[in-house]
Amino acid sequence: MRDPIVSIVIPTRSRPDQLRDCLRGIASLQHDHSELEVIVVNDGGHLPLEPIVAGFRDQLALRVLKLNGEGPAVARNAGSAAARGRLLAFIDDDCVPGPEWLSALRNEHEAHPEQLLGGQVVNALPDNPYSTASQLIASYVSEYYRKGISREMFFTTNNLALGAARFRELGGFDTSIPSRTAEDKEFCDRWRARGYPMTAVPGAIVYHAHRLTLTRFLVQHYNYGRGILAFRLLRRRRDANALIPEPLSFYGNLILSPARDPVLRHRWRYVLLLIASQMATVAGALKASLFERHRTGRNGPPRPNA
Repeated sequence: MRDPIVSIVIPTRSRPDQLRDCLRGIASLQHDHSELEVIVVNDGGHLPLEPIVAGFRDQLALRVLKLNGEGPAVARNAGSAAARGRLLAFIDDDCVPGPEWLSALRNEHEAHPEQLLGGQVVNALPDNPYSTASQLIASYVSEYYRKGISREMFFTTNNLALGAARFRELGGFDTSIPSRTAEDKEFCDRWRARGYPMTAVPGAIVYHAHRLTLTRFLVQHYNYGRGILAFRLLRRRRDANALIPEPLSFYGNLILSPARDPVLRHRWRYVLLLIASQMATVAGALKASLFERHRTGRNGPPRPNA
């Protein structure tokens, strides 16, 4: 049997319904299924996955790997290490790809095989205000990157594709970030540091069904803050870059962006949620900074060649 051209890697943990929806979307892709494989990485989930994946084995070449709850970066690396395709495509278990998702990524990869590709992520739960607030943040950041003025462009790991050889050359995702977030920022930063190009692929759409409550929304952004601080410390050790990547106007415009949306209902509610999200992010970063100073016994890590 010939090797697949594309390997789709899905980390999952105890979300059977979401995983089933994700696999159903992959099975419905407008793509030759004989050219792809799907690697599901069960990262410490307590539910057996065979009853879920069994219904798709007649449509997809499926493999399941088992880990012990080591985090999504480890899970994605494990799936990539087992992959046989020359193109890696990452998606999360709570995302459903649009019909042309993989075709759009593959066409762009074949035209520009050296590129890191990021698709579009769309909120699948518009009636959930916290999921909508997360989408507003993501849309603002994507538009900011599209204008080419960002110092820190990155693509999220729930819609990411690149050549397998280049991924392995860079060593995969960093697994040392304690909050298990920001590995996408860190990987993209290493990618850019090599001078490698990045391209957004708007036609590669996934629908993200991230069910959030207020508490989960705030915890999510608190962990983002912890992860972002850890990532910037890693980058500082590599090249002594400053820790603040964007001007203050970036954050001010982010917070006020819902108020400027003419079709958004309850605009000021979302302004308040975005303020809360940024406060939670700052709190997470401060907590991580205090922990780092306590751990190292100094004001931050040593600079290179110090």
